Amino acid sequence: MSHRVHKRLSAPVAALVAALLAAFALVLVTASPADAHDELLGSDPAADSSLDALPAQLTLTFSAEIADDEGASVVEVTDAAGATLTAGAPVVNDNVLTQPLAGEASGAVTVLWKVVSSDGHPISGEFSFAVAGAPSPTPTASPTPSETATAAPTETVEPTPTATSLPTSDDAPSAWPWVVAGLLALALIAAVVYLLVSRSRREKALTGPSASAPGGPSPPGSPPSADH
Repeated sequence: MSHRVHKRLSAPVAALVAALLAAFALVLVTASPADAHDELLGSDPAADSSLDALPAQLTLTFSAEIADDEGASVVEVTDAAGATLTAGAPVVNDNVLTQPLAGEASGAVTVLWKVVSSDGHPISGEFSFAVAGAPSPTPTASPTPSETATAAPTETVEPTPTATSLPTSDDAPSAWPWVVAGLLALALIAAVVYLLVSRSRREKALTGPSASAPGGPSPPGSPPSADH
């Protein structure tokens, strides 16, 4: 009996749980789009685009209507040097924001935006695009300078080199010390030669045959020997 009652109760409980789960899932699905914040769908000029010149206005398109209260939307547009390119306050029309622009830009242009979403939460973002700048002016032909007559080069007369005078005898170094030294050297050599020759003659005279042979004839005028 208890098993039958338990089986009868379990089927309604299971159906109730399934119904609650389905309702909870339905609430989550329907509540998710309402809780999601709005987002930027696109811009004109588009992000990372390249233009020949700065446009007259910037347009931002969002996924839902944004607040159009005064001060709720802020847009800053600056050039590569940091100069402001906005002209006046932005204008909001439903989900489209329009920001007037003015000035000249060249290079990268940066856009900073902040708006209030339809759910009351502020959202913001940033992107940039490029501007090629104004074309460079066509160079005008400059007038050709007239040729001016140049004076013929004059011949310069180079000064004739003057002959340098030879040094006089007073300026030249004296040669007498060399002459005297030469004479003294010759006299010294002559004296040495004379001494050598005299010495040689004396030696020959002492070692001659008349002085060394015994019993030889006496020179004329010498005393007679004892043997006689």
